[in-house]
Amino acid sequence: MTKLLEVKDLEVSFQTYAGEVKAVRGVTFDLSKGETLAIVGESGSGKSVTSQSIMKLIPMPPGRISGGQILFDGEDLVPKTQKEMEKIRGKDIGMIFQDPMTSLNPTMRIGMQIMEVLIKHQNMSKANAKDRAIELLRLVGIPMPEKRVNQYPHEFSGGMRQRAMIAIALASSPKLLIADEPTTALDVTIQAQILELMKDLQKKLDTSIIFITHDLGVVANVADRVAVMYAGKIVETGTVDEIFYNPQHPYTWGLLASMPSLDNDDEEELAAIPGSPPDLTNPPIGDAFAPRNAYAMKIDYEQEPPMFKISDTHYASTWLLHPDAPKVEPPESVKKRMKKLASSYAKPVLAEEGE
Repeated sequence: MTKLLEVKDLEVSFQTYAGEVKAVRGVTFDLSKGETLAIVGESGSGKSVTSQSIMKLIPMPPGRISGGQILFDGEDLVPKTQKEMEKIRGKDIGMIFQDPMTSLNPTMRIGMQIMEVLIKHQNMSKANAKDRAIELLRLVGIPMPEKRVNQYPHEFSGGMRQRAMIAIALASSPKLLIADEPTTALDVTIQAQILELMKDLQKKLDTSIIFITHDLGVVANVADRVAVMYAGKIVETGTVDEIFYNPQHPYTWGLLASMPSLDNDDEEELAAIPGSPPDLTNPPIGDAFAPRNAYAMKIDYEQEPPMFKISDTHYASTWLLHPDAPKVEPPESVKKRMKKLASSYAKPVLAEEGE
């Protein structure tokens, strides 16, 4: 498949009063045309900083891209100026943010916010842009789009505001859509509808998607591949099936085990990952997950593990995959929960359309 995006050894840091925070540390991944990649991990793992760096939306200063490349359609975005990026944002790369109420302009009608993108990037007339805005609102499932196009964000429900954000992001038919926790502020029913909408739109428009989330369950039916991030690094990457059915990194085990079960009869206690993520003003030597890893060995505190190849599509950064390492598997209770979660989240969730 043709590579649309290639991120190579990306380094992003922020200068703070406490010192330099190394938020993204040598992140490498790629994305093919028409593919969905989910980037998952706890808060502070570097997911959003990675996605915003692709758009060059991190404030500089205090932030800076201190190393690496971001190749989009073969062109490196890192050296581009903000003025050059303005031609790419919205036109070639769209973004859906976590909270639509803070992303939409409360003083502008929804239709005008969509029309702005069309007028700027597609050189449409106001009349044509309004017609297209109505089409886009209809496409994302907003009822009575001819009426809604003239309304303000406060007149929309939370789910409809997120649909409007998706319409704005898709206005110029971007090659890449970045969705940064787009369903976190929504209830479960609306969340399912938004995820199904994005999946459907991707098929229609053949758009590549990077989906940022802290919840592995959310991406089970949406993503093609998953990258698990911890302490500014990707620690495991693979297809959805590989991550759900054959996870290899102890951190991925923890994320899967801590997901709530969909089985109402399940009386097991919800697992939790002990400890907290490290302070990235002073990143630890060795494996950053070692202090929270029940299976950590001496080498974990001395050397950073490389990415070990499990299959052509599956890699994990843990010394447990070294040929000389002891054979370790997650506890039976964790394996049981992972199997149950994998099977339950792999089933399609039906949700009625509309709100």
